[in-house]
Amino acid sequence: MTEHEQQHGEEVHVVSYGRYVLIWLGLMGLTAATVALAGIDLRRWVIITALTIASIKGLLVLNVFMHLKFEDRVFHIFAMVAGVILLIFIVLVFFDYAFH
Repeated sequence: MTEHEQQHGEEVHVVSYGRYVLIWLGLMGLTAATVALAGIDLRRWVIITALTIASIKGLLVLNVFMHLKFEDRVFHIFAMVAGVILLIFIVLVFFDYAFH
């Protein structure tokens, strides 16, 4: 622990390089799945599958690379509120696109 961390009571969270590599490989796999699904005619389901995969990738990045899982509960609540608002906008746009 550094002197700064001892003075301010901050905790150090160590994430192994192996975990970062696994998450990166998962993100690459999900990206490949997105590209593969783009070539398949799923009609209206293509949007839902692409957004689902993108949401999973976003959660992985938030939790692992941005260290959200190590933050206080307040940050989790702020992130969930932002996610819900984003979901509302996505659903509204989807319905506009689907029924227009």
